[in-house]
Amino acid sequence: MARSVGVVSLPSRPSSRAFAELRSDVTACAACPRLVAWRELVAAEKRASYRDDSYWGRPISGFGDPDAAIVVLGLAPAAHGANRTGRMFTGDRSGDWLFRAMHRAGLANQASSVRADDGLELVNAWVTAAVKCAPPANKPETSERDNCRPFLRREFALLTKAKVVVCLGAFAYEAACSEFGVRPRPKFGHLVETPAPDGLTLLCSFHPSQQNTFTGRLTEAMLDAAFARAVALAG
Repeated sequence: MARSVGVVSLPSRPSSRAFAELRSDVTACAACPRLVAWRELVAAEKRASYRDDSYWGRPISGFGDPDAAIVVLGLAPAAHGANRTGRMFTGDRSGDWLFRAMHRAGLANQASSVRADDGLELVNAWVTAAVKCAPPANKPETSERDNCRPFLRREFALLTKAKVVVCLGAFAYEAACSEFGVRPRPKFGHLVETPAPDGLTLLCSFHPSQQNTFTGRLTEAMLDAAFARAVALAG
């Protein structure tokens, strides 16, 4: 049976066409004027170190193994990471931390992610974000999260084999709890586990942002522990 998320009900084996349609719809979205203006401004002005790059500058869909048991849910694309490369968590330091940990956990075929065509493949894992466009100061507004919610709902409905959602940061955790109707919501904390409908487990981890990694709030060992637990929960 398909996972029941909101009003969406899809076959147990969604086609590649369904994923492609979702990706196309995400990429074409212009629902949030503030995000549209910001992502396009960043893509036009660029960072000096990437001045020769062609920025993606559009919304970004999730990617990975369609049969994934583990879904990694982030906050939003980084302005000069995914907004530049066109793939979530690709081309920035957060992604460096994330994919090193996923590689060590056996969920990625390589430990780096620098561009969309670099050969990275995920195994039993899918990576996405609650908000699909890069937000100013990495802070989406609640209304922007809500505008993206139908995309996230469709994504979860397609990922019929998902058992664990690794929520990177409080924003992602709140988005997942809202989507799956988790009430009351346990307080966010690293390695906090929260049961959700249909046998899902929401597993919290501090986000691998520079704010957390540079200060030592999140260490590589802590991130490894989160993915080791996700693999165990996924069976």
